[in-house]
Amino acid sequence: MTSVKEFRVAEPATADALGRGAFVFTDDYSVFDWGKMPDAIPDKGASLCAMGAFNFELLEAAGIPTHYRGVVADGETVPLEAADEPPTEMAIDLTQVPDLPHDGRDYDYEAYFDAAGDNYLIPLEVVFRNTVPVGSSLRSRAEPADFGLDFEAWPDEVVDLPEPVVEFSTKLEESDRYLGRTEADRIAGEPTVAALEDVALAVNEIVTERAREAGFVHEDGKIECFYYDGEIHVADVVGTFDENRFSYDGQEVSKEVIRQYHKRTQPEWVDAVADAKERAKAEDVADWKSLCDRSPDSLSEDVLGVARDLYTAGANAYLGRELFAAPTIDDAVDAVREL
Repeated sequence: MTSVKEFRVAEPATADALGRGAFVFTDDYSVFDWGKMPDAIPDKGASLCAMGAFNFELLEAAGIPTHYRGVVADGETVPLEAADEPPTEMAIDLTQVPDLPHDGRDYDYEAYFDAAGDNYLIPLEVVFRNTVPVGSSLRSRAEPADFGLDFEAWPDEVVDLPEPVVEFSTKLEESDRYLGRTEADRIAGEPTVAALEDVALAVNEIVTERAREAGFVHEDGKIECFYYDGEIHVADVVGTFDENRFSYDGQEVSKEVIRQYHKRTQPEWVDAVADAKERAKAEDVADWKSLCDRSPDSLSEDVLGVARDLYTAGANAYLGRELFAAPTIDDAVDAVREL
């Protein structure tokens, strides 16, 4: 189980065969790697399921292998267009995810691959960036000149990148960390980082084009992949308001809205999370949350309602279909601006 969706196994994967299972999307949300937050956002899970299914079907049509098999409607696995109601369950192929042994923050990837055979989750997240919005972690790791940009410092506005940038971070460690290409290549196992980069750029191009058609700007996102039968397959979920960052008419419309709201309204908790992560790194402790002395507060019903409308109206606009009872995307975005 992840913090926002449940994981069901019908047939487990083996060393030489994919399994069968499903994601069941909940209305829970997570920010700052905290895991399940105190509140739920109504219809959030269905909006993510629908957008993810829509994008997987675009990838499959473009010849990009994925683990997607369809959405579940009335007990049957069907294409998204055949679902009359917002789906919350996605049927998927399964790969192996062996345990990743560790001693503190020292992780044993050799043991992971020894147990994985030739059918395994690649223990990386592949991040692609088209812009550098305010709040992007890239601003703390690089300078504008690193990307050929003519700024002495990052401005307080979204910056368009001349070409998409691809980065790699850990997937299975307690606290994610960005990696150089050499270390990412080692952690990837059999696939090369160049091959993973090619897949990420292809996914980015497809999602960016669909976003443009629907009136959005696709700022950044990520993919997770598995390796099976000598081929990279895109896994997890792609192109949703949780996995990717989108804007509409200059306003962020992804999970970044809630993340930034917490920064404004609960700065003490946000700072405590950052301090706990730094302390865990210094003390070589994997479980940083055990070092955090604060917990997040609940959001008001008004804020949760604005978030619900953003997810559902955004999904309707992205799909080009009134799947959810929701305001227009323009009205939903106006409400976000007033938070």
